[in-house]
Amino acid sequence: MFKVFIVEDDTTIANIISNNLIKWGYETKVAKEFSDVFSEYVNFKPDLVLLDIVLPLYDGYYWCSKIRQESKVPIIFISSKDSNMDVLMAINMGADDYVTKPFSMEILLAKISALIRRTYSYAYNETNLIEHKGAVLNIDDGTLMYNDDRIDLTKNEYRILYVLMSNKDSIVSRDTIMRNLWEHESFVDDNTLTVNINRLRKKLDKKGLNDFIVTKKGQGYIIE
Repeated sequence: MFKVFIVEDDTTIANIISNNLIKWGYETKVAKEFSDVFSEYVNFKPDLVLLDIVLPLYDGYYWCSKIRQESKVPIIFISSKDSNMDVLMAINMGADDYVTKPFSMEILLAKISALIRRTYSYAYNETNLIEHKGAVLNIDDGTLMYNDDRIDLTKNEYRILYVLMSNKDSIVSRDTIMRNLWEHESFVDDNTLTVNINRLRKKLDKKGLNDFIVTKKGQGYIIE
């Protein structure tokens, strides 16, 4: 089932779109937190995004740009703005299509269906991002994004964060982390793991991610 993320602050319009998409077999999510649309996007992992331009706090162009930094997911703008400049700006920001309000639901459904068919006709691509408290781990390039700042990680630092963020809200033992590193040809012992964890924490603290990795004495580590 393909998933559509609807970023529209008019709840009536958002619900009409959502209900129609559900009837056509899509799974939908309507954005709730307009201060952090990107986190909702990452956690939902949509196959397509419907994005209004005029939104509270940040406009649709901002969120389109933010999503484009990490993903090629299809984006359709839906807006009452109908000038050529608005359409050009949306396309230049990375949108795949533009639908002007008021729109025909049938036309919007046809555009969504066509764009998803073109994008996913050969393979179903899952979003390779893991998000927690605004920090986004990109599995494709092994980097961490936080507050628009890209944090480069060593191979071991990436593997440690991947294990912890994939199991967030659960305690991960030191043995589990070390086994994961061994599986990826990084033969670390207990002391080396401690060094890696400390170095990673300093790197995260420096970027404002204080206490991102919490120690559970005698048990391991947790991201919560």
